[in-house]
Amino acid sequence: MTTPDSDGLLAEQLLRLTRRVHRIQKRHLEQRDLGITPAQSRLLRTLAHWGSPPRMADLAERLEVVPRAVTTLVDGLEASGKVRRVPDPANRRVIRIELTDDGRAALRELRAARRSAGEEILAPLTEEQRESLGGLLDTLIDGTPVRSC
Repeated sequence: MTTPDSDGLLAEQLLRLTRRVHRIQKRHLEQRDLGITPAQSRLLRTLAHWGSPPRMADLAERLEVVPRAVTTLVDGLEASGKVRRVPDPANRRVIRIELTDDGRAALRELRAARRSAGEEILAPLTEEQRESLGGLLDTLIDGTPVRSC
């Protein structure tokens, strides 16, 4: 059984790990000189999961940010040619956001950067430890307690 002190220590360790992961991913992004911020990276990854170009409001909802934040991110990505605004075919007043070929190429680079960052972060672990960590993380992500037999 855990004590409040050990729970506090675990929470602190998770926060420290999160900060480390962000720092390492940011460094790997910068090394690839893509000119993409972590927030823009998140928007591109989110955009790639849509079957058809979403509205700005859809992106804001999915990213859990205010619409103005999405506008700023899209402005930067549009200026660099990674996304474009297109009118909705059914309602010309609605603007949708789609990836460009440059945006898809950037996504491939982003995936490679994330993969290499992940390899760096997990390097100290054995294969068995990685499998255990993966199971624990799935439990934390799903929020479903593991039942002991």
